[in-house]
Amino acid sequence: MKYGRLILEKKDFVTLKKLLIFYRYYEDYSHKDALERLSEKIGMAMVEDEMDMPDDVVRLNSQVTVESTYGARKTFQLVPSIQGDINKKTVSVVSMVGANLVGHAVDDLIQFGFPSDVQSFRIVDVAKNHRLSSSFEV
Repeated sequence: MKYGRLILEKKDFVTLKKLLIFYRYYEDYSHKDALERLSEKIGMAMVEDEMDMPDDVVRLNSQVTVESTYGARKTFQLVPSIQGDINKKTVSVVSMVGANLVGHAVDDLIQFGFPSDVQSFRIVDVAKNHRLSSSFEV
């Protein structure tokens, strides 16, 4: 981990807490693991003011480029919603990809999945945060 700990911007921290409260009893098991991961991350993250945030940390609404261990690259926007759509180049923070990326920085290696099928990605680039809104959508 580039900075030794995950780093969350205060606005993102508040938005993620709201998401966790809203989806506390969510029964969609494909998102349940991602919600648990987000909860863990919030508990161990360093929370900073926007002006103190490094530019290369993945935040909500950031444009993120990742590269797989096979060399495939994808660029998308991390959205504070359950409605991510890779065809529209958005990934939900409530997905396993999104939950594992938020708070990490360029050059961090992200791994997730089952032991027999672990996915590994390296964060290649994080575009300047284009804050659309600090609220989340259902």
